[in-house]
Amino acid sequence: MNNPESIVECDLLVIGGGINGTGVARDAAGRGLSVILCEKDDFASHTSSASSKLIHGGLRYLEFYEFGLVRKALLEREALLKIAPHLITPLNFVMPHRKGLRPRWLLRLALLVYDHLAPRELLQAARSIHFSTDKSGQGLQKYLKHGFRYTDAWVDDARLVVLNAVDAKERGARLFSRIECTALNQVDGRWEAKLESRCNSETQVIKVVARAVVNAGGAWAGQIQNLAESGLTTKLRLVKGSHLIVKKLYSGTDAYLFQHPDGRIVFALPFQDQFTLIGTTDLEYEGDLNQIAITDAEINYLCELSNQYFETQISARDVVSSYAGVRPLVDDGNDDAKAITRDYHLHLVDHGAPIVHVFGGKITTYRRLAEDVFHLLSAHFHNSRPDWTSKELLPGGDLSTTFPSRDNVLHRDAFVADCVLRYNFVNRATIQRMAQAYGSRIHVILEGCLDEEALGPELVPNLFTREIDYLVKNEFATTADDILWRRTKLGLFCSEADHARLKDYVKSYFASTKSA
Repeated sequence: MNNPESIVECDLLVIGGGINGTGVARDAAGRGLSVILCEKDDFASHTSSASSKLIHGGLRYLEFYEFGLVRKALLEREALLKIAPHLITPLNFVMPHRKGLRPRWLLRLALLVYDHLAPRELLQAARSIHFSTDKSGQGLQKYLKHGFRYTDAWVDDARLVVLNAVDAKERGARLFSRIECTALNQVDGRWEAKLESRCNSETQVIKVVARAVVNAGGAWAGQIQNLAESGLTTKLRLVKGSHLIVKKLYSGTDAYLFQHPDGRIVFALPFQDQFTLIGTTDLEYEGDLNQIAITDAEINYLCELSNQYFETQISARDVVSSYAGVRPLVDDGNDDAKAITRDYHLHLVDHGAPIVHVFGGKITTYRRLAEDVFHLLSAHFHNSRPDWTSKELLPGGDLSTTFPSRDNVLHRDAFVADCVLRYNFVNRATIQRMAQAYGSRIHVILEGCLDEEALGPELVPNLFTREIDYLVKNEFATTADDILWRRTKLGLFCSEADHARLKDYVKSYFASTKSA
């Protein structure tokens, strides 16, 4: 049956629930604007959960003279560490030198520039290492003699998106997942949008009247640009990046940066304690945006490169899981996909009601992008409130203080240890995971729990109904996959029976709330 159409008004409609869309919604809501955000699937269900999970300046971009992008990203690296110290953590990288590729002097010079392009308060400077004496050499091929160590940061990318969405909601924004913008027109100096959600036989329609629109549709941004008929015809190139996950290939907690003879850079990262994450590729993509997946050729490419550096050899049969995402990059005329700029492009069209189209960008620079979007629109709203998102913690970030600071970052390990001690009736690994994922909000989830029984049934290994209920009530989760792959990464440890059990529980949860 069809539900009647509802009509809502707002200052700003944001289309797209990835990192850029939720970042824009958070920024605007914090400035007092009324905000509506729509996402056709789950938050972070596409490119924003398919990154290399890094908050970094982009060392390889120096090779393409992208000094401005690298500096901007390095500044953001420090800011994000401070506003989400539970979720974003320093990570040491080892870059082996390989004869015949980039010379040692060039790598050392690049790292020197990387260290000094922006102020660095929290992370260590780069240095040379010899694998015969440095523990990072264990597990590497013996022909590799020396390299470099530097520090960037790691993030659970999908959770970063969700935390921005949660904060936007708590500041007054209205966010809708699994509802698609199917029409977008200017009427009497306002945007009128039609949002449609289909669930089984029911169709929900929401008509939104907005003073301005931000198109943050990611890989679908070009389609939304056409839907708006705003006169802008930006030429985009879709570039796919793929990653694979295998059983842990080496001991220790370092990440590795490997050079490929074709000029590409590939990361090998410690992942969920038991795995190694390897990626990414850079390939032009012209297929179905809803069916993006790693190819056999990409799997072989990443496995072969890993085998050139690690003693433990892998092949396609060792792949435990994989994922792929697509970035919409503005065509800069470069023939090489890996050389196209990753900096974002914002296009304001203000013939009548304004719309900002967002193209490209990196997860590291999302917060700065959101500020720049508002700067483009501020005159239209007569809103001159100062920038604020670098000064306010994301939910759960108050590990030792209630404001972004160096202390919060440095207190992270002590905070996790305190949680393990406080909730010693729960599996240690579970509490460590929860403390890192939720920060101080772990205490909200476990409030009143004095024993493991209070957490409810364990539907998936190390996942209890107390946490599941929190994710559904507070973090927009509506399916088992939302929980297993985006709110947590427990899908890696989940059997088919576990998945079915969780699916049934979530379905019954919504059935009971609907009938209540």
